[in-house]
Amino acid sequence: MTRLLFHPARDTVHRPARAGLVQPVAAVLTDRIDDVAVAEAAARMALARRVPLLLIAVMPPRVRLSSLGPASVSVRAVLARVIPKVGPHATGYIPEVFHLPPGRGSRLAVAKELLALAGRHRTPDVVAARRGPRGLDAHALIEAAALRGGPFVHAVAPASWVPLRSPSP
Repeated sequence: MTRLLFHPARDTVHRPARAGLVQPVAAVLTDRIDDVAVAEAAARMALARRVPLLLIAVMPPRVRLSSLGPASVSVRAVLARVIPKVGPHATGYIPEVFHLPPGRGSRLAVAKELLALAGRHRTPDVVAARRGPRGLDAHALIEAAALRGGPFVHAVAPASWVPLRSPSP
């Protein structure tokens, strides 16, 4: 008699664990002052879900592509601003580099490329600043995510500026 196809196989084949299904929270770092607020908001979301951060460092098109990677000096300079704020959360992070396309592409094309990068990591949430470079602000990412059915984009406002107080005598 032949085995029916819909019955589960009772063999001892090792099945891979579900560890590959981690869905990190992405933070778009554009080398601006807003990066700290973006990274902190993403870290709070990642901590609540117990997943790592996907730190996407945006690099300008004029930087040589051969000198860029997650461990390059340019990327480490962008990450160095946010790691002291994100480190105490102990969620872990995945560094990634997004190269701005050369030329003057549309803002939605740039946003779709960034969301495609986040999609390769199976990211359900992307945190971005309200104001940013052309195509990488939260509004352009929200519009591109709505068009392509991408991840949910969270807009973060920069922290309010507080003047420094001089020490009282």
